[in-house]
Amino acid sequence: MGAILQPLALLAIVLGGYGLKRFGVIKPTDYRVLQKVVFTFTLPAAVIYSFAQNKPTASLLWISVFGFFCALLPLPILFVASRHQKIRDRFFLMLNASGFNVGNFCFPVIQSLMGAGAVLPAVMFDIGNSFMLSATSNALTSTMLGIPPNRKLEEVVGEDADGHEHMLYVKPVDKDAKRLARRARARAILHSYVTSVPFDVYVIMIVLMIFDITIPTVVGNFVQPIAVANSFCSMLMVGMLMDLPASHEDVRHVGQMFIWRIAFAILFGVIVWFLLPFDFQTRKVLLIVCVAPSPVFATLFTDKVLGNAKLAGFCLASTAIVSLVLITAINILI
Repeated sequence: MGAILQPLALLAIVLGGYGLKRFGVIKPTDYRVLQKVVFTFTLPAAVIYSFAQNKPTASLLWISVFGFFCALLPLPILFVASRHQKIRDRFFLMLNASGFNVGNFCFPVIQSLMGAGAVLPAVMFDIGNSFMLSATSNALTSTMLGIPPNRKLEEVVGEDADGHEHMLYVKPVDKDAKRLARRARARAILHSYVTSVPFDVYVIMIVLMIFDITIPTVVGNFVQPIAVANSFCSMLMVGMLMDLPASHEDVRHVGQMFIWRIAFAILFGVIVWFLLPFDFQTRKVLLIVCVAPSPVFATLFTDKVLGNAKLAGFCLASTAIVSLVLITAINILI
């Protein structure tokens, strides 16, 4: 019964977050406050607590390499597959159909279903995944599509009366101008890494693991209450991000995103189950991670570049609900 009740409880929290916004109890932008709480406190605490409860070995870093590969591979595939679409649609698809919401979704779900000790493989996967999502995926997507850093798409691409796109941004041709543009992009990426608290915590945990430094028990006990809060805060934030599509065009974008995420989940799931040399429990956790919803970072970057956080939020919330169903099935059947 617990295998069913726990996912239902998490789903109730997601729907509760949406209900609070839908009925005006909270403002539509209030999710940003909870987002800061999650990324600054509860998610880093969950990572530290997982490392304190377990003693990871350096061999588990191969899981991090796999996580990086899984977050990177979809981008060039989606870039080629969407080559006949508009840049706005391509940017949305590339960001929302790639990457995994591990820390804010899989951590609390796995913790609820399988216990805190089972979270470690997901943590190791998210190290590589976060390296992409914190800044690399946005920078790589923007570079592929010719969008300069820290610029909204409407400032770069315009449309004529027939809906045909034309570039408003002229790429620099001067050697010094190109160098300055590369420096600006590098600074933007570095700033995203440095200001991402979960990513910084991951780096510290890797250093401790490489030098075989054990986190003191007192540290784990201290962060435990904050780590436990990650489940509730993360699921509530997902619900607060949720918004219904505004048009048939939005529905088409979401449907396309779903198809690609399912295809990648099947591909990576097959690799996990049949090719990775890990024990049954580890492969089961990684299989769960493969069906994770779209990342929160996709909502952040979609808002910055396209100004369409609502549709990205719906992608996050809808894929989260589907993921809950799939994860429950995996936990029961495997």
